[in-house]
Amino acid sequence: MKILIVGSGGREHAIAWKIAQSPKAEKIYCTPGNAGIEEYAECVPIGAMEFERLAAFAKEKEIDLTVVGMDDPLVGGIVDVFEKEGLRVFGPRKNAAILEGSKAFSKDLMKKYGIPTAAYENFDDPDKALAYLETADLPIVLKADGLALGKGVLICNTLEEAREGVRTIMLDKQFGTAGNRMVIEEFMTGREVSVLSFVDGKTIKCMTSAQDHKRALDGDQGLNTGGMGTFSPSPFYTPEIDAFCQEHIYQATVDAMAAEGRPFKGVIFFGLMLTPKGPKVLEYNARFGDPEAQVVLPRMKNDIVEVFEACIDGTLDQIDLQFEDNAAVCVVLASGGYPVSYEKGFPIEGLESLKDKDGVYVFHAGTKKENGKFVTNGGRVLGVTATGPDLKAARANAYEAVKQVTFEKAYCRSDIGKAIDEA
Repeated sequence: MKILIVGSGGREHAIAWKIAQSPKAEKIYCTPGNAGIEEYAECVPIGAMEFERLAAFAKEKEIDLTVVGMDDPLVGGIVDVFEKEGLRVFGPRKNAAILEGSKAFSKDLMKKYGIPTAAYENFDDPDKALAYLETADLPIVLKADGLALGKGVLICNTLEEAREGVRTIMLDKQFGTAGNRMVIEEFMTGREVSVLSFVDGKTIKCMTSAQDHKRALDGDQGLNTGGMGTFSPSPFYTPEIDAFCQEHIYQATVDAMAAEGRPFKGVIFFGLMLTPKGPKVLEYNARFGDPEAQVVLPRMKNDIVEVFEACIDGTLDQIDLQFEDNAAVCVVLASGGYPVSYEKGFPIEGLESLKDKDGVYVFHAGTKKENGKFVTNGGRVLGVTATGPDLKAARANAYEAVKQVTFEKAYCRSDIGKAIDEA
């Protein structure tokens, strides 16, 4: 098969690496891709939002399967464009990707179908939002309705912070049009867990659990980022919690989307909070998480191409989804100053030493090649993933591997997986 991947980050590198292991994958392309993905795929400089150009490329190259990694093109309707052209594509249509594209939609869906989530209100008028805050319990969470690169969520501890948050999202439009509407919801406490799942419109098969670290600095300080590291599985995600979520959250979400005439095919990412009152949904994503994909896919036993095809064909119930009985930890190496401002173009040293190291995977997020050498080209530069028999061993292996890679002004969190010690 000829396979096209749409995207350019660490998630897409992990997907390309996994697809390359499939005996079905004869030729892989990636648009626009990055310097690390070039090891497995031919990278073609077409932007992820150039749907017509992408579809024309897929037809020209006789692509058998397109896998969309990123949220923007899915929410924008890339799957609909490809399907109209008779192309096979893995991912939700536009009317289903709204599950991630609008937080107000997803909250209303959960309320309608009794899926456990935080209490909330939606606002498209900043004055009404400000008035609501006067009587709300603190702390409180403000969320831009649309896509905001994982950064459109503000946790406000005081009324002044909350008022400022409304100004930031709805008036100053710091997250662009994503802030035209806003969700204000109750602040939930507990452990956060991410569960990725494959869905074929009716059947859902969950992957192994993971936990992300969003804040830029150690001790969960600093600004929100796209993710500074992650580990899998979560020791807090017990069989009892899984059983509850399978019945009341996972299948319930798939059934709700089908009932709304929006059958979901692709990956649903469930962001969960394990509260004292039981698991509740924090958010949905309509694709693999980044960096969660970088710890989940290395643990997956199946041929991923077969799973993608089963989701498209509605035969996921025939797939026995299996994961290794091990653990994985990913530490993100970022450019100094990320997520605000940072320099690019620094040479990256030490990648060769990890090249064929068993159980160590380096996924490129923000790199490019200059004169045959990898240089930094983004905020999150590399995701260094290592596996081990258990979480503590995987974490030790990941930090050992991180020491081998250097570039000017590199930084990473030193406490990825700190929750492992509290389990």
